[in-house]
Amino acid sequence: MAKTANLYARIEPELKEQAEAILTALGIPASNAITMFYRQIILQQGLPFDVKLPSAKPVDLSRLTPEQLSEELEKGYSDILAGKTKPAKQVFDSIRKDYGL
Repeated sequence: MAKTANLYARIEPELKEQAEAILTALGIPASNAITMFYRQIILQQGLPFDVKLPSAKPVDLSRLTPEQLSEELEKGYSDILAGKTKPAKQVFDSIRKDYGL
């Protein structure tokens, strides 16, 4: 089918640059990526990925004051003492799922 329909969208320039750099590295023109996205919407009968807010925001340690860091470490230590622990694999799998990593 001939490609005759136009799509106009306004997005942040930095977002466009970053996405197009990745697409270029993959050898995929932006128009093809948009076509693939639209085809997936049709196939999935909705967005082809989950759209949700993470259940909890991870703590950015680089932004904490020494007092806040100490408080976070104390929380973790208290959890260990109380037996509130999970296997590392389970935690990392959960993080990857929640944040799309």
